[in-house]
This record gives sequence, structure tokens and C-alpha cells, in this order.
Amino acid sequence: MQDASDHELAAVLATSAGHLLLRLRAEHARAKPAVRGAAGDRRSHAFLLQELGRLRPADVVLSEEGADDPARLDADRVWIVDPLDGTREFSEPERDDWAVHVALWQAGALTAGAVALPARGLTLATPAAALAPRCPGPPRIVLSRSRPPAFAETLRDRLAGELLTLGSAGVKVAAVVLGSADVYVHAGGQLEWDSAAPVAVALAAGLHASRLDGSPLRYNQTEPRVPDLLVCRPELAAPVLALLAGLT
Repeated sequence: MQDASDHELAAVLATSAGHLLLRLRAEHARAKPAVRGAAGDRRSHAFLLQELGRLRPADVVLSEEGADDPARLDADRVWIVDPLDGTREFSEPERDDWAVHVALWQAGALTAGAVALPARGLTLATPAAALAPRCPGPPRIVLSRSRPPAFAETLRDRLAGELLTLGSAGVKVAAVVLGSADVYVHAGGQLEWDSAAPVAVALAAGLHASRLDGSPLRYNQTEPRVPDLLVCRPELAAPVLALLAGLT
């Protein structure tokens, strides 16, 4: 893998971390949910850090489970990873809406990314992510399971749509890529690792991705936060942004 492209590496690392998490989930089947989740966060982070250190030793890593390295702000290449996105869902044995995120930020832009959905046996990765055809029916708006935006029901009514809830941000973006949802909106703040890989995959698939006001998403910032997020099918971007302008 030393000579693998960044796209290939992101996909392999996300998939491999997912396999590790599936094994750990089985091994900790009788553990308390909090213990299972903490073990998943810790083990997946250690694996990704080890492999990136081995295969991309000159690069910097920003991980949800690691200390923030100030050197990343001056670095040309920063891997932004969420070793286990949806720890709560991972801790619930019957749920499959959790993910592993691996993205590369390079010289001001997201240049590679992968979202593994281990419990579904699926990894979506750049540059080959493909947008599924839109299913007929009202627009389906996918929201955070735990923190839906306050304006969600108003947006649903004005768009004449339906609301869905899921765990991981990666799973929600995957739902839009795969055609089981049309719009993903999030308000109230996320950290960069929550959305970097999903946004890289969304853009590769031809989806619209921006802040709720339509402004660009920015990564590797001094404070690694993304205030809000819109990912949607390109034909819905203009009407959704117009509605959000009056709601946010």
C-alpha cells in the first residue's frame, strides 16, 4: 500500500477499520453499550493512526479521538478521520447506521475520502462514487437521529417532503448518494471529522454540498468546526437553499 493512491488508501483504511470494528463488536457482545462504544473508538483510532504513520509518515492526522496537532495548520496534507462515526449506534447491536470516515485535505481542499458502512458491507469512496437515480415520490429529508434542526418540520412542509432520521453523518450522506434520501441538513455544529469524508464522497458523486447559506465548506481550520451542512441532489439545491434562507 506504500504506493497506493490517496483514493485507494482512504478506501482501504476505512474498510479495514470497519472490519476491525465488526470483530470488536462481536467480541464485546455482552459488554455494556458504553464499554463497547469506547473500545470501538479507541481501537479504530489506534489502527488508523498506526497505518497512516506507516504509509504516509510526512502527513498530519486530525482525528476525533486524538490530540489536535497545531502543525496541521501549516501542513500541506492533513488526514481528517473519524474512527467511529455513530458510536451510539455502534453500541446498539441491532443498528447498522454507523461508519468510518477517512478523508485527505490537501492545499486547501478535500482531495480524497472514503466512508465505510461496515455493518452493511459497503464502502463509498472517491473518485468512483456514483449517484443513484432519484426515486419517485416526495423529497426525503434525512436528519440527525439525536439533534434534528429546529426548522425541520417547516422545511418538510414547504418542500412537501418526508423526514427520515439516521445516526452517523456518513450514513446520512450515503443515503443521498444511494438514492434512499434526497436532502441531508444539519444545524447546530459538527466537528470537521464528522463531515470531511462524507462531503468528499458527496462531491465526487456529483451532489451539492455547502453551508446552509450556500457558502463553501472549509476544513483544516484553526477551530475544527463546521457550523452547519447541506448535502442534496443537485436539482434540489436551488429550491432547498431558497427555503433555508427564510428559516435559518
